[in-house]
Amino acid sequence: MIKKAVLPVAGLGTRMLPASKAIPKEMLTILDKPAIQYIVEEAQSSGIEDFIFVISRGKEAILDHFDLSPELEMELENRGKKALLEEIKKVSGLVKNLSAVRQKKALGLGHAILVAAPLVGKEPFAVLLGDDIVDSEKPCLKQLIEVAERIKAPVIAVERVPKEQVSLYGIISGEKVEDGLWRMTGVLEKPRPEEAPSDLAIIGRYIFFPEIFEYLEKTPPGNGGEIQLTDAISKMITDGHEIYAFEFEGTRYDAGNKLGLVKATLNFALKHPQIGPHLREYIKSLL
Repeated sequence: MIKKAVLPVAGLGTRMLPASKAIPKEMLTILDKPAIQYIVEEAQSSGIEDFIFVISRGKEAILDHFDLSPELEMELENRGKKALLEEIKKVSGLVKNLSAVRQKKALGLGHAILVAAPLVGKEPFAVLLGDDIVDSEKPCLKQLIEVAERIKAPVIAVERVPKEQVSLYGIISGEKVEDGLWRMTGVLEKPRPEEAPSDLAIIGRYIFFPEIFEYLEKTPPGNGGEIQLTDAISKMITDGHEIYAFEFEGTRYDAGNKLGLVKATLNFALKHPQIGPHLREYIKSLL
């Protein structure tokens, strides 16, 4: 069973400046919750018990959000705000076991995962990126875990993207195994549209087995001096390791850019029982 998850949250969040200058981008809110809480809730609902945050200087607020807050809880109790108190207690109860490791230099996603290796140990684990918020009936990560446990191999989440957007993603090539599942034959990082092997783009959900760490250790720095995760995946495939891509069910929002954050906020606001009806009326008035 996959019980550990690595959450790389050390990035600078330059796409969200100036808001991310003093606030971790993962703490920017989608409706009434920080983006990272949606990620943690997805993982927790997927059976994850051990959360490993890869942080950098100034990201401690992320850890604090999931910690106990005795003073706040006492104040809410004294004021008789029982609903809010329960909500706060729920947040601190999301993470059963929390640990953190620092990525001292911004050396890429591959390096961020590698620094978590001592805490992961020798077992399969999940990786969830904070930029990608997935709204789905069954949690996106749970979908991947079920596939990985069935086929006993690493699984990466993919979705189809317009041809003109392939240069924003890692794009896979593969052989179809069954509906929604491909055995990967390669991956190309941010290709030009005419070079893209498909329209299947990798998004921020992965299930890895421990051998990924061996390949990350041997992966030389690529663009910008960063250790690219896709380079390690590509070498694993070349060496004969089976890695699969799974087209998950759900809608993904890129909360790492301003438009994506607004879209995600609107989506969850429209579903909110108190806010949704009023927001619909407001949108109608604008139109």
